[in-house]
Formats: sequence, structure tokens, C-alpha cells
Amino acid sequence: MKTIVKTKNFVFKGLIIVSWIIFVGLCIEAGGLIVNFIFSLFKPEFVQNLYQKLDLSEMYENSKLVFFGIYGFILTISILKAVLFYIVIVLVTKINLSKPFNILVSKQIYKISYYTLSIGLLSYIARQLTKELEHYGFVIDKLNQFWADSQAFIIMAAVIYVIATIFSKGVEYQEELEETV
Repeated sequence: MKTIVKTKNFVFKGLIIVSWIIFVGLCIEAGGLIVNFIFSLFKPEFVQNLYQKLDLSEMYENSKLVFFGIYGFILTISILKAVLFYIVIVLVTKINLSKPFNILVSKQIYKISYYTLSIGLLSYIARQLTKELEHYGFVIDKLNQFWADSQAFIIMAAVIYVIATIFSKGVEYQEELEETV
């Protein structure tokens, strides 16, 4: 029995480390995209040397509105992903595995589902918008990497929401049990 508990704790600590690594990576990505955006406005010739070489200068020259709209989607989605993993880190660092059913955990899981759904919906909208822009002659092949997984995020949000609802009921039942005892 002790080895099972030790294994679970080891795996959980591994998940905490992985969550931090993903969070840092997403923060670096969001920061790199913000720097790209700033350089593309003030020194567009330098963008080819920056993160992901996301050069949308042709789009900027054709339509500033489209440029700011597309970059807005890119930045918003990347920042939301970083915030999502910050919430995951708060969850895994504050959860008490001996009494996991509490209001903080339930609220964090709901937040995770809402952020996941937001990322999925924004990604889907951006993908559909860029498909339409392609008909107007805009080159969008570099952009698909930012919203390729929109349906996965939407499905994941639904699953996490169901888990959050179950957790919420577990919190209610635990509170009733504690009141009864």
C-alpha cells in the first residue's frame, strides 16, 4: 500500500514539474509573439530574424485592419494558453490529495474548462476567418499552426466541464457529510 501512495505522489510531483515546464514554454511563446508584433510595426525588416519568423508585413501593407485582427487572435490565444496553465499550476500546487473535494479545486476546474473553451472557440473563429481571407489573396499558410487544434480544445473543454460538475457535486456531498457528522 505504501508503494502505491509513493508512486502516486511521485507521479503527481512529475505532473507539477511538467505543468511548470509547459507554462514557462507558453510564456516564452507569448512573449516572443509580442516582441514579433512590436518589431513588425517599427522594424519590419528585422522580423525574419525573430521568433518563428512570423512575417506578416505583406498583410500589413495590404490591410492594417486584417493585420491587427489576425495578430490580435494570435496574441490572445497564446496569452490565454499561458493563463490556462497558470490556473493548472495553482490547482496542482493547492490541491490537498487527502481531501481533494473542496471549493477551490472545484472553481479551478471550472476556470480551466472556461479558458479551454475560450481558446477553442477563438481558434476556430480565427481559422475560419483566415480561410475567408485566403479567398481575398492573403497568404495564410504560416498562420495555421496557431489554431490547428481548435476542435480538440472545444472537446477537451466539454470533458473538463463534466469533471468540474462532478467535482462540484462531490464538494456538496462532502459538506453535507461533514454537517451530518
